[in-house]
Amino acid sequence: MFNKFKDQVSQAAQGATAFGQQAGRSISDYAEKSGATKFNSPVVGTLSEESAKAARILEQFILKEEIENGFDTVIPVKVIKEAKGLAIFTVVKAGFLWSGRAGSGIVVARLPDGSWSAPSAIATGGVGIGAQVGADITDVVLILNSDESVRAFSRGGNVTVGGSLAVSAGPIGAGGEAAVSGDYSSRKVTPIFSYSKSKGLFAGMSIEGTGLLELSKTNAGWYGRPVKAENILKGEVPAPPESQVLYDMIKKAEDRDPW
Repeated sequence: MFNKFKDQVSQAAQGATAFGQQAGRSISDYAEKSGATKFNSPVVGTLSEESAKAARILEQFILKEEIENGFDTVIPVKVIKEAKGLAIFTVVKAGFLWSGRAGSGIVVARLPDGSWSAPSAIATGGVGIGAQVGADITDVVLILNSDESVRAFSRGGNVTVGGSLAVSAGPIGAGGEAAVSGDYSSRKVTPIFSYSKSKGLFAGMSIEGTGLLELSKTNAGWYGRPVKAENILKGEVPAPPESQVLYDMIKKAEDRDPW
């Protein structure tokens, strides 16, 4: 059963570009008619584009205005500071009777000296059947809280969030210590915290069961040679200048005032 699901995720993720373009057009039409804000592309781009996309997504979850407007989806400062890694991606879901889901993004790991690794490209995909019509696009930030969760993204192949790696909705709040008390402070932490925001006609997306696939060909294109996610996330690939926008946003997230 798992192998069948794994194969479906691999095939869907590898075909994300065509699906993402078609679904992206549907959402673009919806956004234009509804006046929705600009959305991030689910189609994998250049290293510069993916780094900038990841920075934009992360910024959504650290803005003080979110709390002031009554949308308390802000990732606390302590959660970012304690993170072992970050997986940031956009997923599009669209369907009429059947549904498809595909997207792309990057994962970065914190290195022993406190800096961040070069990004490794990831994609997600899947299909389903049901009486549903519409489209939505979801921006996701996964906080990797353990070395185990980072290693899962380093091994190549698929990572199933909520499978062997437990996932839970992350703590939210203004960023102070009180926002992440209890088990978090005692270091008994869920391996992955998830944060997501959706735009569109569906009611959102469950992170549980999401399959994420390493894009080895994309990584080879980005870095000019075949390179494994394991080597990238261990810091064996120098941090590229194209990703500075993301590193700056992570620093901004860590250096915020607790308000």
